[in-house]
Amino acid sequence: MIRKYLLERASWILFFLFLQLSTLFVTYLDSAIPLTAVLYIVVLTTLMFCLFLYIRYKKETRFYKSLAEREDNLDLTNIPEPGSPFEKIIEESINNQSELLKELVTKSQISLEQEKDDLLTWIHEVKTPLTAMRLMIDRLEKGSLKTHLTYEWLRIHLLLDQQLHNRRILFIENDLHIDRLSLETIIFDEIKMLQSWCIQKGIGFDLNLATTEVLSDAKWLAFIIRQLLTNSIKYSDASDIVLTSFQQDGHAVLEVKDYGRGINPKDLPRIFEKGFTSTTNHRDTAATGMGLYLTHKAAKSLLIRIDVQSTLEEGTSFTLTFPQKNEFVNILSM
Repeated sequence: MIRKYLLERASWILFFLFLQLSTLFVTYLDSAIPLTAVLYIVVLTTLMFCLFLYIRYKKETRFYKSLAEREDNLDLTNIPEPGSPFEKIIEESINNQSELLKELVTKSQISLEQEKDDLLTWIHEVKTPLTAMRLMIDRLEKGSLKTHLTYEWLRIHLLLDQQLHNRRILFIENDLHIDRLSLETIIFDEIKMLQSWCIQKGIGFDLNLATTEVLSDAKWLAFIIRQLLTNSIKYSDASDIVLTSFQQDGHAVLEVKDYGRGINPKDLPRIFEKGFTSTTNHRDTAATGMGLYLTHKAAKSLLIRIDVQSTLEEGTSFTLTFPQKNEFVNILSM
């Protein structure tokens, strides 16, 4: 701060030094002026100027130090009272900008909340005719038409479900209910929902569930498993998806392994990024890049660790490691 202050007042200091040197120069030229007396005056005024500069430094930098040290937020209570008209101008400008930003933030939050509510309302309204469509499809006789309609209905249902959770995930902490769940029941329900798609693609399931109970939130855990299963089904053909659960170091572990097209090694670090789609088949317009992103965010809130292993053209394995009971203290206290 001292260096900045000296740079700010450099013109004053240079002007003072110029006056002192001018006085000495005139004294040197005019022999009638006693040099000793002038030197005494020059030294004394220089000391007085240095003292004056130090006092002004303490007084003038107090306000600016508080600005430099304050946190980057809209709280202006820690800013001291301005001590000069220019500091007053700065304070008024900061206050005006702060009020403007607060107003813009409030408007943006209201707009986002309104948009979220409108989309959630729309999704719930669309689910009504979607349910009616499902009942109508179920009444059709078995055949290719029913199979295709069921598949298209499932695609719409999964996209709506993804959008619904995309909006809810912003407030997932308020939507958690941690309980001991039957892993087997959740997996069976998700497989049943995806059954028509699996039949169409010739995909079966091999279940080895040594651990059948986990501690988690039923709705969000079902969403995570649903996304992993749909991801495996989407990129597999005529093969089995293996689901295995077991205990490891006191943690429940669920592995979802497929034998599909796999993931390019250079893509692995980015698969959980929002909007990222595979570089191997970049023309795949059906991919949204949202499924694994939402899965990772939901798992993080549930303290579930996700590990991925994949070999291109051989398959992919997603491993969910569930937390122990004592790790849920922070979530359960909410």
